[in-house]
Amino acid sequence: MSDTTGADSGAGSAQRRVLVTGTSGILGRAVAQLLHDRGYFVRSLQRRPVQAPWESLQGSIVDPDVAARAVAGMDAVVHLAAKVSFTGEWTDFVSTNIVGTRQLISASQHEGLRDFVFVSSPSVAHFGSSIVGASAGTANPDLARGHYARSKAAAEEIALAEDSPEFRVTAIRPHVVWGPGDTQLVERVVERARAGRLPLLDGGRALIDTTYVDNAAEAIVRGLERMDQAHGLALVVTNGEPRAVGELIAGICASAGVKAPGYSVPGWLARGAGSVIEKAWLAAGSRGWVHDEPPMTRFLAEQLSTAHWFDQRHTQAVLDWTPSVSLDEGLAKLAEYYTTH
Repeated sequence: MSDTTGADSGAGSAQRRVLVTGTSGILGRAVAQLLHDRGYFVRSLQRRPVQAPWESLQGSIVDPDVAARAVAGMDAVVHLAAKVSFTGEWTDFVSTNIVGTRQLISASQHEGLRDFVFVSSPSVAHFGSSIVGASAGTANPDLARGHYARSKAAAEEIALAEDSPEFRVTAIRPHVVWGPGDTQLVERVVERARAGRLPLLDGGRALIDTTYVDNAAEAIVRGLERMDQAHGLALVVTNGEPRAVGELIAGICASAGVKAPGYSVPGWLARGAGSVIEKAWLAAGSRGWVHDEPPMTRFLAEQLSTAHWFDQRHTQAVLDWTPSVSLDEGLAKLAEYYTTH
């Protein structure tokens, strides 16, 4: 493991010292930046090197020595590092999402840390049917759809089971996070739309919640700051502005200057095809033939063809927080980003 120290790593050293994992991703970096801007001493841990104004470590949470070094001298952890993919071998998800989380919790407890924010996903309690104005629900690794959701559900159970007055744990579940520089949703939508390979499912009518990245970061930091109220809880975070999938995709495409998809595929057909494509893609990947995400999986088809939006009143009350960036404002920021990138 190598490490670098940012020029301003001492800023806020009199305040709480927080480890943030997974800062090579758009959300992890936004969380670390927000904590740094608020005067916290920030240390980040990620697999790839990053340039940052805080202390940065490179390595894997699965390695006990790395985890121990990462939490040394810290007061709290915000854990975002995860394997995020629509496909892949189950053992890979277990290693990073389950074993890695357990390892980091163990290291945190051994170091005597007080607070642990586990960044989860609403998919841990999404079992294939529509979610309409629901609360967070209970994570269930047996019913969650896909390797990512099942492994995150198991990890969330592990994390919340450790909650106590001495070691406080909360699970924050930001839903469909996007923003400038996002490679998980925005880049894939834009690339596939540009190539004419992005159909709408059932006309794109399914109503879904999403979360602009700045709002997700603020909510996660509030989870840490409101641990007295949030510990022991799982809280779904969204913009609270449900939109039809087709409308959201059209907005992203317009921001990037590409034509929005104009054709539709029945959701039932996409779900069936997704199951077949996912198996074939996994087999091809094991032979080294493909390295990208498959064009469709059953989980992705379910996400694009079923409603999933959430009641945010409980989350906002616990966190004493409301989103600061509306979806339309977020799309405007995305358009501005694409004019310079």
